[in-house]
Amino acid sequence: MDLKHNQITVGQLLSDPRSRSVLQKKLPAVLKHPLTGAANTVTLEQLLAFAGAYLPQKKIDEVMEALQKA
Repeated sequence: MDLKHNQITVGQLLSDPRSRSVLQKKLPAVLKHPLTGAANTVTLEQLLAFAGAYLPQKKIDEVMEALQKA
C-alpha cells in the first residue's frame, strides 16, 4: 500500500479495507478507542510520533511492515 511517505491520514487508512484489516489484527484496541473517529485528519507520521510513547518500537515496525504489504 502506498503510505504517501507517511502523509496518508488515519481516515484514509480506516476507509481502505486492507489497511483497516491490518489495524484490526495488529492494534485492535486502537479501533475501539473513542477518539479514533476524531483522528481522521491525523497523518500516519503524526500518529507514529504519538504512538512511540505508548508502543514498543518493535510493534510499530511490525504494523508499518504489514501496512506497506497491504
